[in-house]
Amino acid sequence: MSRATVALAGVTKRYDGHAAPVLALRGVDLTIEAGEYLSIEGPSGCGKTTLLNLLGLLDVPTDGEVRWDGRPIAAATERERARLRLQGIGFIFQRFYLLPTLTAAENVELPLRAVGRPKVERRTRALELLEAMGIRARADALPHQLSGGEEQRVAIARALANEPRLLLADEPTGELDRASSEVVLDRLEVAHRRAGTTLVLVTHNPQVAARAHRHLLLEDGRIVSDRRDG
Repeated sequence: MSRATVALAGVTKRYDGHAAPVLALRGVDLTIEAGEYLSIEGPSGCGKTTLLNLLGLLDVPTDGEVRWDGRPIAAATERERARLRLQGIGFIFQRFYLLPTLTAAENVELPLRAVGRPKVERRTRALELLEAMGIRARADALPHQLSGGEEQRVAIARALANEPRLLLADEPTGELDRASSEVVLDRLEVAHRRAGTTLVLVTHNPQVAARAHRHLLLEDGRIVSDRRDG
């Protein structure tokens, strides 16, 4: 495989514990080069979120191989995988996973705290990101005081805090109206262009998918289409 942000070779993911095993992914081969902007589309249950979790080192395949910068992840310890996630990968989940006892700004600061950034630097970065998301005025609000759309913007700001090399987003505009979606997508694309962040979006929205430069279509755990613009 060529050097890439992340690559999968012959990856299958099976979930046991059901009446019958569930094959979420079936022999997937995928290489994502550094700096790509990729959308993943397909019907519910086709394996999109499973694929995202494997790309983000949150899960391991049943069969096949995942590589990060050419290194087989199977050879890494869980601690090493955690370090790679913290330092190199940003996640935007469908569920926002904000800590309920922390303010919006404090939630954004969490990845920066984990890598030992100074308090003043953390606060400045958090406020910059909340400003970019259009919710600077909500910096001191707790999650239960925020709307669903505001919570989603906080989660996106948190994902950008450490300037990740790889940003994985599962329906990042799902709770937002069209105008707010444009703001969020613009902000993600700024990170993609300026920092060379590899951006991978799972979406059901064709307008969101159309902004990407490469488009994967999944069906029944398989990649059935891999198209690049231009």
